[in-house]
Amino acid sequence: MMTQALEGVERRLAVRLADGAADVIAAQRLRYDIFFRDMGALPAASPADADQGRDVDPYDMLCDHLLVEDHARPGSPVVGTYRLLRQSVAEAHAGFYSAHEFDLSAVIAHGRREGVELLELGRSCVDPAYRDAGTIQLLWRGIADYLQRHRIGHMFGCASFPGTDPAQHAEGLSLLAHNHMAVPELRARAIGAHAIPLGALPLGGYDPRIASRRLPPLIKAYLRVGAEVGDGAYVDHAFNTIDVFVLMPVARIAARYAQRFEVAA
Repeated sequence: MMTQALEGVERRLAVRLADGAADVIAAQRLRYDIFFRDMGALPAASPADADQGRDVDPYDMLCDHLLVEDHARPGSPVVGTYRLLRQSVAEAHAGFYSAHEFDLSAVIAHGRREGVELLELGRSCVDPAYRDAGTIQLLWRGIADYLQRHRIGHMFGCASFPGTDPAQHAEGLSLLAHNHMAVPELRARAIGAHAIPLGALPLGGYDPRIASRRLPPLIKAYLRVGAEVGDGAYVDHAFNTIDVFVLMPVARIAARYAQRFEVAA
């Protein structure tokens, strides 16, 4: 458990891994508040859990959950979380969550050739009142500690545009396709009936500077540390998002993750 804290007049933040069912439930409640109440996700997969104000899926039992808590508030509520799934755990059970939306075979094969373990990041969310440099920095300090502990070679996961209309994000999606596509040997590919092309607009058909400014904050933060994207996007109607596959080689971000994500926040 990592317990490095940030002290302040109104906040006392600390990051650690979940330790038991109560911690996981606290993360699920925060996820529900963000994904369902704020972003309009549909609780079709687990209506009973949604009635209790929790975002639950079968992967929660397999993953580690990173938590940021505010110890200055009664009960030390969870104000930020990430879900972490190592390749060795995924392959011993149901595989990676992202595999429902993207063909990961190229990424997995590359990792095996390199002899490194992969880490899937997911279910990232932060309480709106805590979306600042301190919280983001703590989450990434926790991830960096986890990377070192488990000798991770690449991180990946889905990052999202809000809503399910690709036309609203045509410029941003095209910018990713033209400027940030992973090399073929590390390129996941969107699959299934809800897969869409990533670059709908041609080069010269949009202003890259404006498109970059309009990217979702988390995607911009990933790009600042050298992330690359896969081929295509996936329209996730249940979560009211358009998902892109994001890959981050650990070697690119090890030295400056905290500073860059602090700026991005």
